[in-house]
Amino acid sequence: MKLAGLMTTSALALTMMTPQAFAEVTFGALFPFSGQLALLGEESARGLEIAVDEMNAAGGVQGEQIVLERGDAVDNNQAIGEARRLISLSGVKAIFGSYSSARSIAASQVAELAGIPFFELGAVADEVTSRDFKYLFRTNPTADHMGKLIVEMIVEKVAPGLGKAPGDLKIGIIHEDSSYGTSVAGHQERYGKEAGLNIVTTMPYPAATVDMSSMVLDLQSRGVDVVLQTSYQNDSVLFLQQASEAGYKPSAIIGGGGGYSMLPTAEAVGNDVIEGVLDADFTQYAVNTDFTPGLESFVETYRTKYGMEPRSGHSLNNYVGALAILKAIDAAEGLEPDQIVAAVSAIDIPQGQTAAGYGVQFGEGNQNQRASMMGMQWQDGTLVTVYPPEAAAAEMRFAQ
Repeated sequence: MKLAGLMTTSALALTMMTPQAFAEVTFGALFPFSGQLALLGEESARGLEIAVDEMNAAGGVQGEQIVLERGDAVDNNQAIGEARRLISLSGVKAIFGSYSSARSIAASQVAELAGIPFFELGAVADEVTSRDFKYLFRTNPTADHMGKLIVEMIVEKVAPGLGKAPGDLKIGIIHEDSSYGTSVAGHQERYGKEAGLNIVTTMPYPAATVDMSSMVLDLQSRGVDVVLQTSYQNDSVLFLQQASEAGYKPSAIIGGGGGYSMLPTAEAVGNDVIEGVLDADFTQYAVNTDFTPGLESFVETYRTKYGMEPRSGHSLNNYVGALAILKAIDAAEGLEPDQIVAAVSAIDIPQGQTAAGYGVQFGEGNQNQRASMMGMQWQDGTLVTVYPPEAAAAEMRFAQ
């Protein structure tokens, strides 16, 4: 009896001396970490990771430390399989993702059927939030924002800068043919028609294409003044390289996010090729920081964590969306799906109070109705914000 009592006392003392493990809550991080979209997928996930670090340093959510379980959405089928694994085997309370619109559309269907919240931080296609899902929320701006902004830039800045009326410019639209490119191109056509633009051709292509020379020749033969390309990284590089090789120099090239926002794209084609190219996308880093409170702190944290400069504004955009969601979950009544949905639905962050410059409030389809994009231009090797004027860090430049 004395020995048993001694053992019990010793075990209790050992328990008291051993640090207690933190309570943990697991969320899924579903991005293309490998394959063709891996670079932007990883960059997007880094923004989520920084938001999680910030929350954990402040105590986590509802007193529990956040653990991220990665899922590799290398293609649509794997996005579905990984969503199922995260929900069924890892027991995640919610999934964050996904950068790719096609992957997001596929994986969020799984989450909706399972009744698990799915937070899209970077995919822009219309279909993401047009399905009347209860558990899907999107924090980022959309294809509609991108198409509208590009047309506004042409009418208000590009045409005057080239000394022409907007309707006198010949516009050519080229786009990768998934939900992402197709959605943006559709809005470019619609807003362009409303603005009286002369769109002479619209050409889709597979994102995995390895030759765009015939497309370049077609644009060249039509005398296209302004090329609008919605693309990922590889096809952005391919078009810019092959246009340069063919001696095709339109008056303006305007990218729709994706590869056009990435430093590795500029490095791949060279500053002489990308100089002056315009882009419409999520908030980038050369911007009027009065318009984006917290951006400089984010950049410093990114440098410290990853030992390099941010490669694209995708990380910033994902950080802003994830942080808003995680703070709402922290204030929720619990971690059950409907409690999370109720808390997120109540988010009300005014414009100008995030590091991306826009606010957060969910409206129809659980889309963030305060999200917005900016116009940028590659100037001297840096992607500089040039539109709208209140966010601009430089004036738009035009070749003489």
